[in-house]
Amino acid sequence: MDNSAGIVNPYLDLATQYGWANYMFQTNQGPSFPAHQFIFGGTSAPSAADDAAGIFASENMSGGGIGGTGKIAGCIAPDGTTVEVINPTGGENQKIYPCFEHQTMPDLLPSTFTWRYYAPSAGSIWTAPNAIQHICESSGKGGHRTGKQWSDNVDLKPANVLNDIANCNLRSVSWVIPTGVNSDHAKSNDGGGPSWVAAIVNAIGNSTACDGNTGYWQNTAILITWDDWGGWYDHEPPPILPAPQGDYQYGFRVPLIAVSAYTPAGYINNNRHDFGSILRFVQHNFGIAQGALNFADARATNNLTGFFDLTREPRPFKTLAAPKSANFFLKDKRRATDPDDQ
Repeated sequence: MDNSAGIVNPYLDLATQYGWANYMFQTNQGPSFPAHQFIFGGTSAPSAADDAAGIFASENMSGGGIGGTGKIAGCIAPDGTTVEVINPTGGENQKIYPCFEHQTMPDLLPSTFTWRYYAPSAGSIWTAPNAIQHICESSGKGGHRTGKQWSDNVDLKPANVLNDIANCNLRSVSWVIPTGVNSDHAKSNDGGGPSWVAAIVNAIGNSTACDGNTGYWQNTAILITWDDWGGWYDHEPPPILPAPQGDYQYGFRVPLIAVSAYTPAGYINNNRHDFGSILRFVQHNFGIAQGALNFADARATNNLTGFFDLTREPRPFKTLAAPKSANFFLKDKRRATDPDDQ
């Protein structure tokens, strides 16, 4: 990417000011839909039994949708929408409706903790809760979401995370997904992705009124990663898990930047991480048994705590310079397009 306009400078600044994972692997070899299922719940399997058997959703939607394009995902997808699943032999010879039922990370959070998932649209392949029936509680194929968990915890305007930070309403755990144009997805973005991330980090870093006038900076960990490697080449071979997960897990490396007041500047971590490591960190942080989902969190070998030195005094926050400000994203009226168009 041409950086003559300083587009990617926020990422370069974050990587040098905070923590960088040298070996962060996508937990599966699929595109955005299964990847976000792993980020949210540790698996893209339709059920816990399927996960144990090594059977995973492995592609984006096909059939159904608007004009047969399959662009609406999850339990509200129109009749005829399917997703391919892969079995331990590598066969993708079965297609199923993309509505699953198993535990996710929010199901394990103690009742005193809250969560929110910010996403561009209800049917987006990046909106992981839409494919979990007990969260979505769909009225049927092509229907509507009726679930209280959905209405309480899914926000379909990603920029609202900036309002929630300003209003001291940031949840205990948040998944923040950009719109397609504000993402780093090839072809669909306009270069605003790094500024979008900087806006969120700056909002947390500069908050002062929240948490008893101490602000969010001293007690918040920000984990920045990408859902897949975008089809680009990487020379580092992914790990191969034992059967039945086997060859489907893992995919190539993706970036991971850990940001906090307790992360040393220029810290490079050479342990092997994956999306399950992120879930293990959440579990560690909130007193949940690590690996409790028994999905990728149980198969991961690291929980990211190496990025945080809690024996040190919190570092003061330094505002990130970026081409676009938070105000741009708050006033952005462009249609929230789906980031993938395959």
